[in-house]
Amino acid sequence: MEQYTKKKIIYQILPLLSVSALILAWIIFSYSTGGIIFPAPISVFQRVLKTFETPIANMTIIGHTLISLKRVLIGLLVSCVSGISIGILVGSNKYLKATIGSFLEIFRPIPPIAWIPIMIMWFGIGELPKVLLIVLGSFFPVMLNTASGILLVNKINLDVGQIFGGNKLSILKEIILPTALPSIFSGIRTSVSCGWTVVLAAEMMGAQQGLGLLVMKGWGINDMALVLGAVIIIAIIGALFSYLLKKAERLLMPWNR
Repeated sequence: MEQYTKKKIIYQILPLLSVSALILAWIIFSYSTGGIIFPAPISVFQRVLKTFETPIANMTIIGHTLISLKRVLIGLLVSCVSGISIGILVGSNKYLKATIGSFLEIFRPIPPIAWIPIMIMWFGIGELPKVLLIVLGSFFPVMLNTASGILLVNKINLDVGQIFGGNKLSILKEIILPTALPSIFSGIRTSVSCGWTVVLAAEMMGAQQGLGLLVMKGWGINDMALVLGAVIIIAIIGALFSYLLKKAERLLMPWNR
């Protein structure tokens, strides 16, 4: 028991040590380069605070963060609902896998960023093309992982469910989805990172608000502190998403710990 407690404490300390080592390396590299091409952490923090006194595009960095977060959440909601639904259909039906699955395979290799000019020409530079780009970028990971998870279901378990009188809905709910949930959550985690990548690229191509705009503004005026500030906020939000998904995964799948 004592050995288990020690290991648990070590596992809790290691993330703090790794983050501290990263910050220390950042400080050393910053001062070795004069803080011009890579500002120190305190300079980045001060630059972020400055956006409250002098907002960029009539909005503080919190406002820009919330705009990007809203776009990502809407896109992820659409991609997860559609991706899980289509993944279940493709993974459980050979005919749909041969038709819908083959059709989607044509579009899967296309990078989401390649759709940016097409989206701008079709829909302009409003909110719709940004959300659609996020959907395109985050749909395939969750769809493919869901389909793969469905294929992992043992046929014997399906046969047992049918023998005991289970209908298609009950078998899906009691056998298929619990087996596929780890793969589904893996796809969702990948989709989250893809969603942030796409929204940043989309906002850098003509948005008037969002973290991508801050990156472009900072790049345009050689303000690396602003660029790093926006990037760090994205990293923090991504880590928070990952933490919440892990908590949800443990809550929904206690057997998979």
